[in-house]
Amino acid sequence: MHRFLKYLTAFLAALVLGAVSASAQFKEDAFTQQYNDDADTVGRDSTDVMFTFGEYFGGIRHKRDERIGVLFAGSTVFLGGMQAYNRDYWKLPFTYGAIGAGITGGILYRKKWHDDGGDKYKRLSNWFFAGAGLAYWATLMDGIRCYKPDIPHQAGKATLYSMLLPGLGQAYNGEYWKIPIYYGLMIGSVHFYLLNNKNYHRYKRIYKQAGNPDSGYDGPVSAETALYYRDAYRRYRDYSIVAIAGSYLLQVIDANVFSYMTDFELTDDLAMRVSPAVITDEPVYAYNPYQPSSAPSLHYSSAAPTGFGLRVGLTF
Repeated sequence: MHRFLKYLTAFLAALVLGAVSASAQFKEDAFTQQYNDDADTVGRDSTDVMFTFGEYFGGIRHKRDERIGVLFAGSTVFLGGMQAYNRDYWKLPFTYGAIGAGITGGILYRKKWHDDGGDKYKRLSNWFFAGAGLAYWATLMDGIRCYKPDIPHQAGKATLYSMLLPGLGQAYNGEYWKIPIYYGLMIGSVHFYLLNNKNYHRYKRIYKQAGNPDSGYDGPVSAETALYYRDAYRRYRDYSIVAIAGSYLLQVIDANVFSYMTDFELTDDLAMRVSPAVITDEPVYAYNPYQPSSAPSLHYSSAAPTGFGLRVGLTF
């Protein structure tokens, strides 16, 4: 449970830091339905404007139509901002109450564990902290879900869904078949991380024992061999961490990119055009039956080897 809390804390910290810079990873309009905003005559990219407090609080006070990326980034710090923007004010007492109760209970039981000891108090403290983190996550998820429900599909929602829960963005885009693939990549990466981390600590312990003449170690693995495998498994463990992060980011990018293609359709007006062609060593002189009559005629040397074939053109 203690390790789970460390991972949860690291994830929430990365979420807060990543949310502020999330707009820089995609185009600014990636958090709206269209690439181009007709009202924006400047056409600024996200590197020009990422996040401003004036923009965020202007949306909270309903003085402007706010982008979902700005609301999400601000709400990771100023919790409840998305509920205020969505006019779900009745949810704020439950949000602050659940998070406050979780943090307070975790602190009290953690103090009791330090004073009196006992694993029971430590477990209760961990559960209270985990509950506070879950309430924090649920508040962000609720804010995204209720953002502009009258719009059928929003790329920003798909992106943020995948950030909060891997695979949810693919479900939002209707691409359910991708979910097992990404979860397979992440679960496989986590499996290899745990395996390599276990072997790393094993050979690290053996290396310390084999390198200490007073330890009484008489195992079959020498200190040099243990050192080699310790470094190898540490390197493999680091690769596994990169694979976990890469598969997570890949499904976020996938949700963002393919959210714009949900309404993309190929026309049924397909056409194929076949025409004769003269093939030479210099293709620029090949015969083109569609060349305008006003264009100058092209000639090629009769000494050059020639051939005849077909030119195929596709229209789709």
